[in-house]
Amino acid sequence: MTRTRSSTLLCFLLLGALSVAQSKVVVPGPVDAFTTDEVGNMYVLRGDELELYNAQGASWLRNSFKTFGPISHLDAFYSLKPLIFSQEQGQLAMLDNTLAVQGSVLNLPRNGYPQVVLACASVQNGFWFFDQQELGLIRVDAQLRKLANTGRLDQLLGISPAPIAMQEFDSRLYVNDPGTGILVFDLFGTYMRTIPIKDVSSFEVRTGLLYFVQGGIPQVYDMRSFAIDPIPLPDELREALLDFRIERGRAYVHTANGIVIHEGAGRP
Repeated sequence: MTRTRSSTLLCFLLLGALSVAQSKVVVPGPVDAFTTDEVGNMYVLRGDELELYNAQGASWLRNSFKTFGPISHLDAFYSLKPLIFSQEQGQLAMLDNTLAVQGSVLNLPRNGYPQVVLACASVQNGFWFFDQQELGLIRVDAQLRKLANTGRLDQLLGISPAPIAMQEFDSRLYVNDPGTGILVFDLFGTYMRTIPIKDVSSFEVRTGLLYFVQGGIPQVYDMRSFAIDPIPLPDELREALLDFRIERGRAYVHTANGIVIHEGAGRP
């Protein structure tokens, strides 16, 4: 075991010994989906209603999107400016810090993108799309003009990808294809590598680290040392876990009863 891996594992073991009393339910269930931003704000989806909570679990904003269509993806690339995407309606919107639509709702089919099944935010107010018909990734600007295109990934990689989520971080796009792993591209759509972690149900990239849930177990992959370690949680949280994120030493654990914040998980 390398020194980096040993120190990482020791850190997690020490953190895992923290009292269960440090866990608290801050968002009662049921919750359909949620995400977090880098400062720890939570964006919680219940049906067509989106709620905003701070890192201490206090809620202060709520908005309804009845006419938008079922929200299939939340992205908090920009803190307090989340993206919402409806695959069913082919609609995309950026929200402001009051959860109101910023600008106008973007209708992708009307703008030449009829088969987009995944979307996420990019730098300089751009977006990434996965086009199911073209089996490729497309990066566009705020006016939906193409900036980059990977071309067909089945021809490029020799596989027919079926990604379920993607996220841009630090000038890299990470695409979760459970059957293949985490595909990594640069901002020009150039394929860089595949992180060989398969069957990932959800993931999150932070500086040098990739947090992911595999088989119901939250884990962390160190992109420098290539070490993979489990993230210790109290037994009751680990057994009830549906989804999971980490921000600044806080674990946000989605369970059937709601979202629990557990202090002292991962790296601050």
